[in-house]
Amino acid sequence: MSKRLANLHHKILNWEDALRLRNVWALKGEKVAFTNGCFDILHLGHVSYLAQAADTAQHLIVAINTDASVKALDKAPNRPINPEMARAQVLAALSFIDAVVFFEQHTPLEIIETLKPDVLLKGADYNANQTDTTAKDYIVGADLVKSYGGLVQTIPFVDGYSTTGILAKGKF
Repeated sequence: MSKRLANLHHKILNWEDALRLRNVWALKGEKVAFTNGCFDILHLGHVSYLAQAADTAQHLIVAINTDASVKALDKAPNRPINPEMARAQVLAALSFIDAVVFFEQHTPLEIIETLKPDVLLKGADYNANQTDTTAKDYIVGADLVKSYGGLVQTIPFVDGYSTTGILAKGKF
């Protein structure tokens, strides 16, 4: 394996190692941002979103759905297109992402509870002020993050770029 590829693998962490790294950053007074998603076919919309997420803190942790959890979501039956390790490596290749973790649960709440990020981010189809946990636009973990003084924010989409839209156009 090439040296550079090996460096990418060092950014793909289990929860315990991610928490250890998060605690080191906290001891240094450095803020940690967190977001999650499938990130199945990385495109301009994802890169723009993730870069903006990284701008909100000194470090960005991205949690990605495992293949099994993607299949459990209301996605197309052929999703994910790319397996979880491939998706993780592509995300780890982005210089502004500090760590990538997997989650297999239906929601990322447990990993958010574990890492306690300073900033929780989702796309603009969510509402940072939504308090109804049953609402479709509720950001999972928002109440928790706000309870300890963290920030919850949304980031606008880049028009014309979504994995579902790209697949619908047959461009993949």
